[in-house]
Amino acid sequence: MKTRRSVLTRRTMLKAGIAGAAVMAAPAVLRGEVPAVKIGIVQPVTGALANDGDLGRLGAELALADVNAAGGLKNLAGAKVEMVFGDSRSNPEAAAQEVERLNGEKVAAIVGGFATALCLTATQAAARYDLPYLVDSAVADTITQRGLKNTFRMGPSFSMATAVALKNLVKLNDEAGKPAKTAVIVHEDGLFGSGLAKLLQSELPKLGFDVLETIPHPTPARDMSNIVLRIRSLNPDLVLPSHYYGEFVLLARTMQQQRIRPKAIYAIFGGAASSLRFVKEFPQAAEGVMDCNHWHDPKNPRSLELRKQTEERGKSYAYNVPINYSAVRLIADAIDKAGSIASDKIIEVLNKETFNSYVMPYGKAKFEGGQNANALPLNTQIQSADVKVIYPETYAEVKPVFPVG
Repeated sequence: MKTRRSVLTRRTMLKAGIAGAAVMAAPAVLRGEVPAVKIGIVQPVTGALANDGDLGRLGAELALADVNAAGGLKNLAGAKVEMVFGDSRSNPEAAAQEVERLNGEKVAAIVGGFATALCLTATQAAARYDLPYLVDSAVADTITQRGLKNTFRMGPSFSMATAVALKNLVKLNDEAGKPAKTAVIVHEDGLFGSGLAKLLQSELPKLGFDVLETIPHPTPARDMSNIVLRIRSLNPDLVLPSHYYGEFVLLARTMQQQRIRPKAIYAIFGGAASSLRFVKEFPQAAEGVMDCNHWHDPKNPRSLELRKQTEERGKSYAYNVPINYSAVRLIADAIDKAGSIASDKIIEVLNKETFNSYVMPYGKAKFEGGQNANALPLNTQIQSADVKVIYPETYAEVKPVFPVG
């Protein structure tokens, strides 16, 4: 059935004798332009976690630009991808509220979240609508162990990362003649830090390390003096911190000011240990710090380009950029493979297919029970005012320096 608009348009073109030109000049919608596919991005760009969220958003923006520059979604007639952004404000309740809003804006999927507490509420809210949600860097195992069919995680969980970190710690210590025998764990008292500390308390003694004490602290924390005094009195060979950026910097700076230098500060998901902002602002406190964390494949040329693009915008590079870049590219692939923006189709593809990991060192990403089974954290060390990969050898850029103190 012809609409009045289509009949009038045809008559006008015929009368004018310029049908071909009129078709070229017609509004895009009349030429069958494919609507953009909306992808929700949730990051905390205000509040205590704003720096991480800002870098996560940048990684997503760079990914969407690359997808569109490459021709969009091929199986959806070249549809472009478009960001719909939600600021979780570093608050779990706000994270859930933003997911509700994004669902109302008809996004095909959501990527991001950053912190465990934010992702737990955000993924739960998305589950009410069977809305596919790909977590970037939040690490608590429970995120993918609650039976939520919509929830997937790009990076490793903390149990996966802890297994890698402890294996590499033993290797590091053995190769140096076993100088480290004692450890102190310092952690934020939320789900992330507490869960990781519990796991370390259980596993370190099995590997021959004596855990002298486990010290929790709130987030945010304004003063680490008492904690550092306690570390001084215990005199451990290793300090294992697990917390977010601000607290990590505060601990490392206070230790440096008090001239406390253990054989190593060995972090697992250290909030600043893999951040070039920390390196730039506090080089003396940062030098020698080790981490087992999300990090890009240093041998992938696109990784270097992402770092350059980040710095050109006046920002300090950290893992949030490459992991969000890769997660957004992956979700775009999943939508393309599904050939649909229907949630059930996208979830089916995420469960069945393997995916490119882009700049992350994961090989082919494959989800099992929502978790990327091939996610691999890398061990890094801050050397000569830069973050360098030390393990595994496949990705290593430099040899580790150990003991440091």
